[in-house]
Amino acid sequence: MPPVLSTSLSQYPLLRRGKVRDLFDLGDHLLMVASDRISAFDVVMGEPIPEKGRILTQISLYWFDILSDIIPHHLVSTNVGSIPHLTPEEQDMLEGRSMIVKKTTPLTVECVVRGYLAGSGWKEYHASRTVCGIPLPDGLVVSSQLPEPLFTPSTKAEEGHDENITFAQCEDILGADLAERVRSISLALYTRAREIAAGKGLILADTKFEFGIDANGDLILIDEALTPDSSRYWLAESYQPGIAQENFDKQVLRDWLETTSWNKQPPPPALPDAVISATQLKYTEALHRIVGTP
Repeated sequence: MPPVLSTSLSQYPLLRRGKVRDLFDLGDHLLMVASDRISAFDVVMGEPIPEKGRILTQISLYWFDILSDIIPHHLVSTNVGSIPHLTPEEQDMLEGRSMIVKKTTPLTVECVVRGYLAGSGWKEYHASRTVCGIPLPDGLVVSSQLPEPLFTPSTKAEEGHDENITFAQCEDILGADLAERVRSISLALYTRAREIAAGKGLILADTKFEFGIDANGDLILIDEALTPDSSRYWLAESYQPGIAQENFDKQVLRDWLETTSWNKQPPPPALPDAVISATQLKYTEALHRIVGTP
């Protein structure tokens, strides 16, 4: 199948086109389609990464299944053949990259859990010895394991960067009871996933969860789960605090972009075939290591 940069369906309206996923209204349910788009520095590249959407979908399915005893998820089915009025071409395009999911009211906070110092957490710690306002001991370095996993929520940004917020701000947005509930569940999900990843030779440095309220008023896990797009995975055998780690994500792409004169504003530069291939290999390796199947 050719890469999928953008999706459209003749009989179903597009509700939202995100950086990677397209969301369609099926009536009682939603159809979430993972395209092969890739973004860097909050800009979507002009070229797709072949098979990326299918890889992300398979990884999410793995984690939804294995973590479902902690909290229910939004997945209803992956059988796109059950959707009426699709053309054969549409069904082929959707196969393997699509989830039929429950309709929910998404929470307006992203639930980030950090087990190691990296990214914006490291930058804040380096400046103030805190992460999202949480005080941390002196002496930590980039990639250090934290004394315990931290729940560090952020706001959702339709465009641009999400903004880290304190737990008190999270309580203001969600209410104290719901904020405490998503913190507890997020930490439980991360702890379980980190243990499973460790058995596969991977360190789950941090991850991001999203939750929604379904039609019955129940809190459920939505969007994606523990993919390389929403999580930072490191290779355990080469882990060394004090240096940047090897990631199973689009770091290859970011590194190449940093060598160009691009100002990180649209339009992005055209990606060389070698960068596309190297990025695809990283996602494929993540699939093999996490799910354990080709």
